[in-house]
Amino acid sequence: MLRSSKLSEDWVVVILGAAIILLALAGIIIPKPSFGWDSGEQFTSKVLSSDNLYRVLQQFALTFAIAIMGAILLKKPLKSLVIVFPIVFLLTIVALAIAGNNWIQEYNLEAVIFSLGIGLAISNLFRLPDWFKESLNTELYVKIGLVLLGTTVIFRDILKAGSLGLIQALVVVISVWYFAFWICKKLKIDKEMSLMLSSAVSICGVSAAIATSGAIQGDSKKLSYVISLVLITAIPMMIFMPYMADWMGLSQEVTGAWLGGSIDTTGAVVASGSLVGEEALKISTIVKFSQNVLLGIAAFCISVYWTYSKSVDDETKREKPTLRIIWERFPKFVVGFVAASLLFSFVVPQVQIDAVKDSLKSLQGLWFVLAFTSIGLETNFKDLFQHNNKKPLYAFLIAQTFNVIVTLVIALILFR
Repeated sequence: MLRSSKLSEDWVVVILGAAIILLALAGIIIPKPSFGWDSGEQFTSKVLSSDNLYRVLQQFALTFAIAIMGAILLKKPLKSLVIVFPIVFLLTIVALAIAGNNWIQEYNLEAVIFSLGIGLAISNLFRLPDWFKESLNTELYVKIGLVLLGTTVIFRDILKAGSLGLIQALVVVISVWYFAFWICKKLKIDKEMSLMLSSAVSICGVSAAIATSGAIQGDSKKLSYVISLVLITAIPMMIFMPYMADWMGLSQEVTGAWLGGSIDTTGAVVASGSLVGEEALKISTIVKFSQNVLLGIAAFCISVYWTYSKSVDDETKREKPTLRIIWERFPKFVVGFVAASLLFSFVVPQVQIDAVKDSLKSLQGLWFVLAFTSIGLETNFKDLFQHNNKKPLYAFLIAQTFNVIVTLVIALILFR
């Protein structure tokens, strides 16, 4: 029997992500739009300025073209996509504009939570037709964002920053990940949720949860639940941990290492470190970046583990699955993620990285927010909050408490 010539979604994602990166490196750079504002006047003059709207339009043209190319490669119908994608993009821009408000940024409420909320509100207030929901390419958008995320995971920066941050990141990530996974197992939480939750707590919050979900082809509703936990717990940690550090009489170096290793989102780490001082901000950023670098390694290891375990099915359980079976089921977008990270870490000159990094970072975030708008539009509230036994919440809080304690001990040992 002849195999279908249709490419798998993961290979299509690698192609599309590579196309965006190569266009940027070739000099076709989409300027980063600005969504920051603190008053109606500033919103009009800055966010709605003709120059900024032109930047948004450029991003729309690129992402729309990539979405169409993806549909062609995957042999999906274009007619509904041409209608649906502009609507999803517009809702996504609204979410980015809301998240850009200075008051909201102080609480580190990321755009993904607003895009999810907008999508949920529409899908629960209105009955969307099936053809509309079928055109929501959530997985495609998430994985393109993950390939682009590889361009921000720069090993070279961590090597320059020093060994202490990397040592702390290694110890914290490994110990907290295994503890969180063990807690989930004790509470009899399913393995899919356990992997996403453990990665979110131990590595870098939202990005780690998304990367893990992509690696294991996880349920988007479970992913949304984990990300909600990350963002909700980051707010009180960001506010109260600097005061706890001051009460305990910790130095700025120790405080920075503690904040960077235990708070799950980079934005919250920066905000919290800024409350303490310049040295705390520097150390906290180094430690958080060190954890971010480990995301690529963690995603690869989780992919191998998940692929191997899933390969032991009815056909192969009597003998070990072959390398061919494992490779066929391995999520290929991880190859794109790692390749992008290695390319930007050791091949692309720093001058060129500086020229393209803001554009690629903005596009990476945009693909993630597009994905969460899509998740909201295809989800009912009862589906999102179906975990009424609260076990994932308990596991997350226990693991986060362990994370805070272990990170403090390690910070005291390494940075005192």
